Amino acid sequence: MDALASKEKDVESIKQSLIEGYENSFWTCSNSKLGYSGTAIISRIRPLSVRYGLGISDHDSEGRVVTAEFDSFYLLSVYVPNSGDGLRRLTYRTTEWDPSLSNYIKELEKSKPVILTGDLNCAHEEIDIYDPAGNKRSAGFTIEERQSFGANFLSRGFVDTFRKQHPGVVGYTYWGYRHGGRKTNKGWRLDYFLVSEAIADDVHDSYILPDVMGSDHCPIGLILKV
Repeated sequence: MDALASKEKDVESIKQSLIEGYENSFWTCSNSKLGYSGTAIISRIRPLSVRYGLGISDHDSEGRVVTAEFDSFYLLSVYVPNSGDGLRRLTYRTTEWDPSLSNYIKELEKSKPVILTGDLNCAHEEIDIYDPAGNKRSAGFTIEERQSFGANFLSRGFVDTFRKQHPGVVGYTYWGYRHGGRKTNKGWRLDYFLVSEAIADDVHDSYILPDVMGSDHCPIGLILKV
């Protein structure tokens, strides 16, 4: 099965020019602020069902979750809120959003395994960011976000597939436009494929395509034996 997941402004551009063969497309965008956030799933195979959001009104106005159900798993395209300038959304993100998403995917997992992908806005370990010492209070690398990532996802049975497949490998998925971060490879690994522990051994590869341009993020991929 081939499926693509995307976020924010990519949603609109993909809608205008769907890739040949990917006839099934599902997306959601922010209702509160046009162009602010959005997620999509585009698939060769028609899902059994599709749902949008977490089912919690406080979280679902920003178009951050699409869930597609297939025969043997759920696929989620997710865009986790950034904690923002001055960490103004840090508390919301770590005490409300992350636990709500975690509970949602654990509920899905009761019926079949889960594959979650997207910009999770957290460089979990020091290896996942170019300057860990200088970014300890930067959104995406605070101790609060890193602990939340571990507690709500990894400790609840979801596997970081890239890190499992490539332990010790430095790989970034995001480079800020400011100061030409991509040219100097001053990057962050913010984009993930997390999978249920039950299918972690079925992952053939989890990879990053850092040479693909067009955004401050690059594509990531997962090959799963199903």
